[in-house]
Amino acid sequence: MLINVALTVVNLCNRVTMIRELQVQGVFAENTYFYIDEHSKSGFLIDPGAQAGMIYDVIVRNGWNIEKILLTHGHFDHMGAAELLREKLAAPIYIYSPDAPYLTDAHLNLSANSGRPVIISHYEELYDGEIIRLKANSGFYLKVISTPGHTPGSATFYSPEEHAAFVGDTLYQHGPGLTNFPGGNRRELESTIVTKILSLPDDTILLSGHSSPITVGDERRLLL
Repeated sequence: MLINVALTVVNLCNRVTMIRELQVQGVFAENTYFYIDEHSKSGFLIDPGAQAGMIYDVIVRNGWNIEKILLTHGHFDHMGAAELLREKLAAPIYIYSPDAPYLTDAHLNLSANSGRPVIISHYEELYDGEIIRLKANSGFYLKVISTPGHTPGSATFYSPEEHAAFVGDTLYQHGPGLTNFPGGNRRELESTIVTKILSLPDDTILLSGHSSPITVGDERRLLL
């Protein structure tokens, strides 16, 4: 089911965005996001974890042009459909550079024991602080924020204009992400949450891979 995240955002902040959420089901259920410029109908696909055919059908049905596929980190449940969609959409895959090794190592990305090994060999690397812009509208962009802890190269894609942050598995509603996987670091994650995530404006919507949206302000009140 395609979920209009804007409806949730309106309830939380009385604000409308151009974000759509699609829950996909692979080994795990995972939230895939579309961040679309409503004027050009171009945009970004974030964390396509599984069900490439369903994701592609949603894109075609809505007439969207996906310019870039963005991965918040290198675990297979966030990228299982990325390679096929890269081919079908002619859209490059991007990941924050410290997690690049995860894309080519099924043990690091946790897919080796899932029965569905995932390897991505064609990708571009992102860097902390980089601005990712649409070709169709250079004013439509996301900022890369390094948010390590769940993995060394976990990144948050932040839209100051829309007051939204795609946080992957760094933070869920009511709690931090897991750190019991290769490269995970609990102390680093706790520091990341305090200094990188909870320092964003209170009305920023946090959009995670496995929970409902929540504002920074509400998350802060729950955690601190």
